Amino acid sequence: MVCILDSISDEPANNVYLNAADVSGGIPGMTSLVINRDNKRIMTIEQIFQDKSVKAKAKVAIIGEWLLNRELPLDELLAYAGQQKATDKATCIEAVEYATKKTPAIADENLLAYVTEALKDDEPRVKWERAKVIGNIAGLFRDGLGESIAGLLSNAVHKGTVVRWATAYALAEILKLKTVNNDNLLPKVEALCEKEEDNGVKKKYLDALKKVKK
Repeated sequence: MVCILDSISDEPANNVYLNAADVSGGIPGMTSLVINRDNKRIMTIEQIFQDKSVKAKAKVAIIGEWLLNRELPLDELLAYAGQQKATDKATCIEAVEYATKKTPAIADENLLAYVTEALKDDEPRVKWERAKVIGNIAGLFRDGLGESIAGLLSNAVHKGTVVRWATAYALAEILKLKTVNNDNLLPKVEALCEKEEDNGVKKKYLDALKKVKK
């Protein structure tokens, strides 16, 4: 499959990407590739992160589209992310968030476990991107969110507003599922909402609480 990148980059629309098997004969170890129309540039996922001409948001969109098109296995991206510095790890998870926002069904239990564990990460951007992933995919794992909820609640009082906003988004999505989790989660979210000073974060909680109490 070939996709034009002009919609996600301000560079000239001369770039395309395709499955490595289309050009490599399925050589083991090769990942999805980016090439230009003249075949002058070929990139693996590693090279995308090394190429300074590819902006951060373009990296997110490119990798996210690979995930959506099944050109890059989710497990492969997570394994790569686990070996990277915090900024690149966060970009990988943002790509997962991009993809799961559009198509939650690409997620599996390994992804849920990965993003749940990483809520403990010290890097704020990693925390908030993983919280958003949990919010995107919570509906697929209605009966398996206990550990995720615990991790989210621990971040709900983080000093960073963006971390708290993403956490509120995830907790709100879980609340709206109206599962048995709400027996314990509802009073905790009500308490968080009461104490929250940022209007954007508070609104996430209030909107969910209104829907749950209808």
